Amino acid sequence: QVQLVESGGGLVQAGGSLRLSCAASGRTLSSYHMAWFRQVPGKEREFVAAISWSGGNTYYAGSVKGRFTISRDNAKNSVYLKMNSPKPEDTAVYYCEARRGASIPQTHVDYDYWGQGTQVTVSS
Repeated sequence: QVQLVESGGGLVQAGGSLRLSCAASGRTLSSYHMAWFRQVPGKEREFVAAISWSGGNTYYAGSVKGRFTISRDNAKNSVYLKMNSPKPEDTAVYYCEARRGASIPQTHVDYDYWGQGTQVTVSS
């Protein structure tokens, strides 16, 4: 069992920056692919970014590519999402998710564990 706890959310101005963190307990994350998803009320949970277990491969949604950076520190059992130049449309609850397996999907239902989420609000 993996427990994930997200932190670092809050209110940020458009064009600023914010770094989200995800800390894991229960098991080491080094054998898990990790991803960030986000969700706004009334909508499906949306893929944001993913990183392979080794950190060697990263994937981004088109809407955040070039602005957000996913990274991980397996020694600290943590994953991060650096949000540069956020926009009001990035406002959402952000979730950290973990998956074991060969592939790195971009759909929430294919992940095994996720946290409670952290709210990010971007003001214009």
